[in-house]
Amino acid sequence: MAYSDLFDAGFKDRNRGHFASIVRVALTNGHISEEEKKFIDQLAIRLDISEEDYSKILKNPESYPINPPYLEINRIERLYDLARMVYVDNVLGKKQKDILRKFAVALGFTTNVDYIVDKALSLLVLNADLDTFIDKIKTKK
Repeated sequence: MAYSDLFDAGFKDRNRGHFASIVRVALTNGHISEEEKKFIDQLAIRLDISEEDYSKILKNPESYPINPPYLEINRIERLYDLARMVYVDNVLGKKQKDILRKFAVALGFTTNVDYIVDKALSLLVLNADLDTFIDKIKTKK
């Protein structure tokens, strides 16, 4: 059994929707920069997006539903994953904060976004685990 077979279709659909949302955010200025493309390529691998789905999503990300997590804790968990990818891979360089801000807004964070992004990145500098990250983001908003 393949690793990806362990997850149900709903999980895969959410990953595709999440990936399409990130692509939409990257395309807000009309194109995907080289740094954003590298990030998107890595994200596709981590979310187990097939090559076929990858191509379809890049051609038309609007055809996939936006599915920001309903629960705050799930939004924070996704922010943690995205922030770690942005920070650890350092693919985006100086654009880390700007891109993470776009992702935070796309995830449904609407108030104190700059603070949340700064806090998220500072927690990663401190090597915070998921539980600490959730606690600090929830209590400091």
